[in-house]
Amino acid sequence: MSFSNWSHFSPVFLAFVATTFTWFLTALGSATVFFFKSLNQKFFDGMLGFTGGVMIAASFWSLLNPAIEMSSGSGIIKALPATIGFLIGGGFLWGLDKLIPHLHINHPMSEAEGVATNWHGTTLLVLAITLHNIPEGLAVGVLFGAAAQGVEGANFSGAISLAIGIGIQNFPEGMSVAFPLRRLGMSRGKSFFYGQLSAIVEPIAGVAGAMMAAHMTGFLPYALSFAAGAMIYVVVEEVIPESHKNNYADSSTLGLMLGFAVMMILDVGLS
Repeated sequence: MSFSNWSHFSPVFLAFVATTFTWFLTALGSATVFFFKSLNQKFFDGMLGFTGGVMIAASFWSLLNPAIEMSSGSGIIKALPATIGFLIGGGFLWGLDKLIPHLHINHPMSEAEGVATNWHGTTLLVLAITLHNIPEGLAVGVLFGAAAQGVEGANFSGAISLAIGIGIQNFPEGMSVAFPLRRLGMSRGKSFFYGQLSAIVEPIAGVAGAMMAAHMTGFLPYALSFAAGAMIYVVVEEVIPESHKNNYADSSTLGLMLGFAVMMILDVGLS
């Protein structure tokens, strides 16, 4: 499949469209709160695992691998920019995790993380998912920007496959916000509103990433691997532990394997 005609568009515009698509699928997932009273926990844990699988696969196929390919040198030297960016990305999310008040899904208020605050549990839950979406939007934007610059290892098909993969896994993310809020007694309308709101940061991060890539070509390997490190941190810190919390480990593990396979097929198939 050829995406050569996409090069006529601004990478900032393409990043905005792509991340608006990923936001839309989050909103679509949140909208399921209008049609169902609750979620089957086994199914939900499987979907969380699927989300983790997509994020892990995207981190390598769409981000780390292109970052290594576009780096100069050979051997350890060639992998060094991606390694540095990866570790900084994980460290950045770790810092945000410690600073920004947030509450993980299905956790009591006593387990809220970040700086102590008297914010409502609803706000903390939305902030937790929002933290996930910053590196996702950034990754899409940087990859579109790199493709527009003609950087080796980056192309529009890879950026599109990344946006599709993130969009697919955003569907259960929208559900993961809306249904817990509904269980807390919030109306369906408000549950949907806050669920979709958690991904509104993706278009913002996507545009910022594309603009950064357009002006910082030499730092693209670091930027791509930064997004990968941030995504892997999210998977290990929250997605996998949360998906195993309710004794449905088989469901979440199989979901992760399926998510990884889907993202791998998308990346290779659209290249």
